[in-house]
Amino acid sequence: MTAVAAESSDLVHHLLVDSALKAVIVVVALAVLALGMTVIWRKAGRADDRPGAPDD
Repeated sequence: MTAVAAESSDLVHHLLVDSALKAVIVVVALAVLALGMTVIWRKAGRADDRPGAPDD
């Protein structure tokens, strides 16, 4: 493999790893956001407003 091809391969590998890492960060951030919204929704007492909620 020539030096240019090796550099190109390294660049592609770096870009793929960078994109994968950013995707993981976004997925984790969305999961944390969903968890936070669920906790706030339940603390605000809105969980019983949904259809099919058990009656106390």
